[in-house]
Amino acid sequence: MNTLTPPAGPPAVYSASRKWGTFGICLLLILVPNIDLTALNQAIPHLTADLRPSATQILWIADAYGFALAGLLITMGGVGDRIGHKRLLLIGTALFGATSALTAYASSAEMLIAARFLLGLAGATLMPSALSLIRRVFTDPKERTMAVGMFAGIGGLAVGLGPVVGGALLDHFWWGSVFLINVPIMAAVLVAGSAVLPETRMPNPGRLDLLSVPLSIAGVLGVVYAIKEVAAGEGASAAVPAAALGGLLALAAFVLRQVRLDDPLIDVRLFGRIAFSGSVATNMFAMFALVAQSLIFSLYFQLVLGWSPLESGLAGLPGALGAMVGGAALAPPLIGALGRARVVAAGLALGAVAFALLSQVGTDSGYLSLVGPMAMSGLGIGMVMTVTADTVLATVPRERSGAASAISETGMELGGSLGMAVLGSILNAVYRNSIELPPGLPPEVGHAARDSLSGAAEAAAALPTQLGRQVVARAGEAFVDGVHVALLCSAGLAACVAVFALVALRRVPKVIPEHVEPGLPGEGVPAGHGQERPL
Repeated sequence: MNTLTPPAGPPAVYSASRKWGTFGICLLLILVPNIDLTALNQAIPHLTADLRPSATQILWIADAYGFALAGLLITMGGVGDRIGHKRLLLIGTALFGATSALTAYASSAEMLIAARFLLGLAGATLMPSALSLIRRVFTDPKERTMAVGMFAGIGGLAVGLGPVVGGALLDHFWWGSVFLINVPIMAAVLVAGSAVLPETRMPNPGRLDLLSVPLSIAGVLGVVYAIKEVAAGEGASAAVPAAALGGLLALAAFVLRQVRLDDPLIDVRLFGRIAFSGSVATNMFAMFALVAQSLIFSLYFQLVLGWSPLESGLAGLPGALGAMVGGAALAPPLIGALGRARVVAAGLALGAVAFALLSQVGTDSGYLSLVGPMAMSGLGIGMVMTVTADTVLATVPRERSGAASAISETGMELGGSLGMAVLGSILNAVYRNSIELPPGLPPEVGHAARDSLSGAAEAAAALPTQLGRQVVARAGEAFVDGVHVALLCSAGLAACVAVFALVALRRVPKVIPEHVEPGLPGEGVPAGHGQERPL
């Protein structure tokens, strides 16, 4: 393979106003998609009443955005490196605004799933460009870590703000308002970005390999679809092994093609560096846990405790605020004191303890007993996301920051989608196996109640008052049983990933220089005198 990039000179120096203006725009671009991702959780009961989706369709409505995003991020990272991240970001901003309007007015479950998929395609153009621009304008290592910490912290806060924003809108408007609000925000970003953002691209990018694009999409979507269906109990279907095999073959073909190309879509040798691959894997789990917890407790507050969407959104804020504090305030100084591996492991250990505490929740738990564990889990996950995101960005040459950001974001989005799919499916499976309905129910009521908690609440409304209350109470107890199992699974996985991170990141230096010699797996070594050497 030819060298991917020629030796690069010192990075450009930007004024403080240009740097922080760019940073502010990038923050908006992480706020909107992350708010959108979790605001949908608040709208699910409203969608159920309006569009009447099945339990499987509800999962697809939640997952379609993240799956499309994960499938296209690698492609868009490579495109941004070639055509310029400012240009791609502005194109994506316009597309995201337009597709948000389309999603808001979906008239059926099938149309909403398709619109969410298109929204994910648009969103895939935003995140690699935003992170690449942050890497480009913040060239001092400590300043870069601080900026990445703030970026990750605000991203964690956005996950928690989604239910609040969604709840406030749903208290006054129809469910489509949680998407329609994106339109004016994207319009503002489009205007400001045109004036403020610097343009960045590879000096000699080479052509974009068009065959790599469908291979990467087919590989990611095939594997994710198979995992989702197996977790949902549909593994006996012939389509599931076919999708898994097709996805694995597509990913294998994609990797082999990247190795042989002079101008690959991504440099797969990046995964040979334990610092890079370990950070991506750990970051993936962090988003897995954060998004799944948001979904679980959004449904718990609304459907078990009977709170309004706004009340349940506000109730989830301790976790979001914890993520912001952990990512933006605690992680950067702790890196200097403890090192990257220990900070990540400590964050995951906090998360494991918090998930174990949260698994004790009941149908009549007091809210104050949940505040501490929710804040603790957010604090730990925020620390993890900051350290791993900064490590990914810092261990590749800046000319390849778009592709590296895309890989990191693919892991995060895949983790978020898998969190909802896998833990959501575990919760649903436990719910269906443990629910004990009172005798004498009409068959259609029993079927609806066993299908989902929201279905039980809707079916109970048509029953006599006393019988309806019994159905709702027993459905709530079964749902809480599912919550216990899902959160204990998260706690065990967090503990395992903490040990993995402690080993994988142990050789990564506390401060990774701006200019690195990328030949060593696991750590960056100064290349000397402001020159970046090719991969």
